[in-house]
Amino acid sequence: MNYRRLFLIGVPYVWLLALFLVPFIIVLKISLSDIALSIPPYTPTLDLSEGWAGIKDFFSKLDFDNFLFLKTDPLYWKAYVSSLQIAIFSTAITLLVGYPIAYGMARAPEEWRATLMMMVILPFWTSFLIRVYSWMGILGKEGFLNSALMWLGIVDEPLTILNTNTAVYIGIVYTYLPFMILPIYAALDKLDISLLEAAEDLGCTRTSAFWLVTLPLSRPGIVAGSFLVFIPVIGEFVIPSLLGGSNTLMIGKILFEEFSSNRDWPVASAVAVLLLLIVVVPIVLFQRSQERQAEAQK
Repeated sequence: MNYRRLFLIGVPYVWLLALFLVPFIIVLKISLSDIALSIPPYTPTLDLSEGWAGIKDFFSKLDFDNFLFLKTDPLYWKAYVSSLQIAIFSTAITLLVGYPIAYGMARAPEEWRATLMMMVILPFWTSFLIRVYSWMGILGKEGFLNSALMWLGIVDEPLTILNTNTAVYIGIVYTYLPFMILPIYAALDKLDISLLEAAEDLGCTRTSAFWLVTLPLSRPGIVAGSFLVFIPVIGEFVIPSLLGGSNTLMIGKILFEEFSSNRDWPVASAVAVLLLLIVVVPIVLFQRSQERQAEAQK
């Protein structure tokens, strides 16, 4: 029995070690290195053949110059701020759109729920890149949206939507909406209807029962959906590159340019480390606060 428990506990830890901790350590090491005209394009590299002296020499050459460089160049902190802004607003819009959909799915007749669920996940059957490219055709000046608006007489000339932040928000909300709907639907589907009936029997209207019962009990789904949207959006690269213009500044584009165009792996790694800290630290603090609240309730 003990071996079975160790196995069940050890599998996720081995997974995190192999696919998160080890890659993070490699990126962190590169972020402390210096750019070099070599393969790989950074120095120093660890040579174990020199023994302990080589190890000491390796660590003595690591420094935080790349992180100090990020502090001095306004491009990077502006990209972080812009990415946070886009991620927060996109998450809020996705929540406002996704919650009513999830609520409607949870209140739909039992025989319709599987069909509605399939309709939500249906876009995943198509390539993510193809779906983003399709929005370029929809939002362009000669695209379907402008053609429809002009045919209806709503506008006299095509609107400039593509290559703007508006197009980025549309692409992000469309792409990540299922990640918000599904956790909220899972939380609402487990909601005991008798609690709402009890609240109404005690004098609550349907609106007040929603705010006092339904919304608080669906909070775990809201939090999970918000994290599932916010975390990938803050480092998004494809959508701002294809739908956003030159003024759309996101840290994912900066990372790509540093790695591929500038070949400055140390600076790019420093950018990635800071991005990871921005995402992970709030999540850890939130989880600790949740644990404290749970212990207090006991």
